[in-house]
Amino acid sequence: MAIQTVEKLTAATKATTETLTKNSAAAFAGFQELTKAYQALAAKNVEKLTTSIHALAAVKTPTEFVQLQQKLFQESVEAAVTESKTLAELTFSIFTSTLKTAK
Repeated sequence: MAIQTVEKLTAATKATTETLTKNSAAAFAGFQELTKAYQALAAKNVEKLTTSIHALAAVKTPTEFVQLQQKLFQESVEAAVTESKTLAELTFSIFTSTLKTAK
């Protein structure tokens, strides 16, 4: 009876370890994917900022400056909403897939 208990305990420990390993791998892969998405977003934002600064520096009149500033602000808000939605969907997808692995 003691041998059966030890065998059951060993099997349960092995199963738990395998599950934890799968969950950790899935979580790590998801974290890497999310990190890449944030890095891409940061690079895109730096590029957009540089372009915007050059455009603002090239304006000739205060009116043109204000119009361009408003346009850039509107584009920034729209991009922020879109990117936030994309990152939220990616995060949800990663957590969902990680939790499916846990089952």
